[in-house]
Amino acid sequence: MATTIDKTTLQFLNELSKNNNREWFAQNKPRYEAARKNYLAFLDEMLEHMVTFEPAAIGQKGKDLVFRIYRDVRFSNDKRPYKDHFGAYVAEGGRKSILPGYYLHLAGNNNSFLAGGLWMPPAGYLKAVRQEIDYSLDEFKRIVEAPDFKKKYGNIEGEQLKTTPKGYDKDNPAIEYLRFKSWNATMPLPDKIVLSNNFMDVLLQGFKDLKPFNDFLSAPLKEIGEE
Repeated sequence: MATTIDKTTLQFLNELSKNNNREWFAQNKPRYEAARKNYLAFLDEMLEHMVTFEPAAIGQKGKDLVFRIYRDVRFSNDKRPYKDHFGAYVAEGGRKSILPGYYLHLAGNNNSFLAGGLWMPPAGYLKAVRQEIDYSLDEFKRIVEAPDFKKKYGNIEGEQLKTTPKGYDKDNPAIEYLRFKSWNATMPLPDKIVLSNNFMDVLLQGFKDLKPFNDFLSAPLKEIGEE
């Protein structure tokens, strides 16, 4: 039987969002540790399935994917000490990779989602992806404008330029996609799905559907040596 997300895991995250302080967290540390253990076990099994269609998953473990729950508040006006969710990123190079990948965001109160794409790449990567979209617009549109893709993920999301990217004309047929500085696709995951016995199947199918999108974004980056 597939590993599932425990109801207590979402309950902990939901309560943390309402009690985001060190005193409450210290009192509930055993609940956090149990929730994290459940999440890591789920990720380990997810990776076992992902290796059949995504080489980036090979050799990775759940602990390689998951982000720390402690927030870096040094330069933020938001001084809450903890994230109110669990996040994990599957990509070549692990969770800190700047390459396209797959993200699982687990949170209470129906705020979970899965996502894929390329988030805030460095200048060289940004330029390469824009060129690829410009050169291969029909292929890109076949992926992101396919009815099944649109039904699951809606429109591509991400921060955009308000002006035209340098080197491109405002009348370029691809301009709506060239303005992006990140290219992300997101699918909401209601609590009833997250807590269901077939959540693993839903998640894996979602990631499989994202693979052509990620592969397109990855292709022009393979020849770039960004530090």
